[in-house]
Amino acid sequence: MVAGASRGLGYAVARALAKEGVRVSISSRNADAIVGAKARIEQETGASVLAMPVDVRSADGIARWFESTAENFGGVDLLYPNAGGPPPGPTLKFDDAAWQNAFELLLLSAIRMIRLAVPSMAARGGGSIVLPTSSSVKEPIANLSLSTVIRTSVSALSKTLALELASQNIRVNQLIPGRIHTDRVEEIDLENSKRAGISQEDQRKRIWATIPMGRYGDPDGFAAAAVFLFSNAGSYITGATLQVDGGLIRGI
Repeated sequence: MVAGASRGLGYAVARALAKEGVRVSISSRNADAIVGAKARIEQETGASVLAMPVDVRSADGIARWFESTAENFGGVDLLYPNAGGPPPGPTLKFDDAAWQNAFELLLLSAIRMIRLAVPSMAARGGGSIVLPTSSSVKEPIANLSLSTVIRTSVSALSKTLALELASQNIRVNQLIPGRIHTDRVEEIDLENSKRAGISQEDQRKRIWATIPMGRYGDPDGFAAAAVFLFSNAGSYITGATLQVDGGLIRGI
């Protein structure tokens, strides 16, 4: 199950798994977009993909997606609880409703997906959960307060679940993207360029200057890291954090 898979990193992960022969169930809030993603993945990989429109802030929507996936596939082995990011802005800009929305979008949605998938994984002998977060869980990113605060909780969730689920042969790992070239990064660059009064290209060059590899990452490279964590090649890896960031994060 790959959530938020109509575009960006979620789509890249779903496509990469399908290329490896995984039977993939994908979701996105936009019905037309997820149907389009299904068609592209099937055309490129030859895989049969299950696609459903799901707003991950809805417990009922997540439950229907899980039930359909289990009915079609017999159960769930792999889970990527992904969601789009909340709006940018400084901490005190946002009211209670904005914070509640970010909580439901990023953290509660992941908990709900995992709560449904774990019994299926355990019954099938184990499984793997990869929780995508952000480089902001290591170093707060200016003007992304909602994402920084809530995704840090997702990071803590990943480590906590790894300890709780290891005895059931269910691995849980955190995957941190740095600046990967997606529509979301383009949107952030545009917002920050407006705030700084510079062109989007100049803003992009500013960011590149902070990345030791001097460029944005490629979604396919990020997806390959996710496939590794999901695969048997990572069978003794749980509770870990893998950074796909071109050296961006300075912490040890």
